[in-house]
Amino acid sequence: MSSKSSSEALMWLKGVCRLCDGLRDWARRRRWNEERALGRRAEDVAHRYLEAEGLTVVDRNWTLPDRGAEVDLVAWDGDTVVFVEVKSRREPLAGDPQRAIDRDKRRRIVRAARIFLRRWRIPPERARFDVVTVVFEPYQVRHYRDAWSMRDWDRLS
Repeated sequence: MSSKSSSEALMWLKGVCRLCDGLRDWARRRRWNEERALGRRAEDVAHRYLEAEGLTVVDRNWTLPDRGAEVDLVAWDGDTVVFVEVKSRREPLAGDPQRAIDRDKRRRIVRAARIFLRRWRIPPERARFDVVTVVFEPYQVRHYRDAWSMRDWDRLS
């Protein structure tokens, strides 16, 4: 396959993905409230963004059995497992989406991560916590690597 036809195929595939995302968003907005649908749309955007950055997303909305905590995305970045919290805003006037992640939310994410790591026998040193923020109008995606660490959390709690 030539370089030109390869890039054309990739462009076509990206267009199909955008179309599927739009249809999925439309269906969600019919079933769910606007805020929940927007959050899931942001997770779709973050998922594609992280994969374009070379991470491999292996789980979405990973929830503890007692439903006490949820991790939006779980991905691998080389040999590091990455727990990703996704936050979104329709517009920047609502404030930085990252500010919505308070101490309690981080505690719940770390709790879920510890259980995930234990279940899959992954050493905690191979874990990282990232945040992806999505603002839809004007469109902006930001990826904050190492937003916090388990070691920091152990010292603060």
